Amino acid sequence: MTFATWWRRDSLPDLSPLPTFSARISTDIEEIARLTNHSPQVVITRLQTGNRPYLAFMGDMPVAYGWVATQEGSISDLQLSFVIPPENCYLYSFLTVPEWRGHGIYPHLLQAIIRQEERLQRFWIGYLPNNTASGRGIEKAGFHVVSDLIVSQGQVSGITLFESSEQAQASADFFRLPVVTETQKVSSDN
Repeated sequence: MTFATWWRRDSLPDLSPLPTFSARISTDIEEIARLTNHSPQVVITRLQTGNRPYLAFMGDMPVAYGWVATQEGSISDLQLSFVIPPENCYLYSFLTVPEWRGHGIYPHLLQAIIRQEERLQRFWIGYLPNNTASGRGIEKAGFHVVSDLIVSQGQVSGITLFESSEQAQASADFFRLPVVTETQKVSSDN
């Protein structure tokens, strides 16, 4: 899984306008459950554990969603859980409904979250390397790709940094994972 970050000191690139686009935190459990295809109980549990759901709209129609975690994060498929440091957040579980894909909604939603979450300084988001559409949307929104999780036998064993920047090193600290160099990765694969 590849990770990207945006820090408050970073600029936000201009995006092509979407005249009827809006995004906001929602508290409508039924609407969130319907859009996310989760049970109301899953939505309630996420809300009770400090997660905030953002819904994107074109006019009055909900067309995308994503979650902001500020206390704890997890990647259940990889059995990875982590405590989120103060002033940081983990963005996860984003989806644009199929008929609205390709309109630039995802980067607009990411930037709307950044603008509305004024107290947060560092935003972290991941995507699967084969999900090029997600990667493009994340970078288009202004995020900087910094690291990749090392997965062996279905579990995370470390993180590879794409550069020696402060942001890349901070990704290892954020996930509390050891940094694995390409040399170490190759030798452990053999």
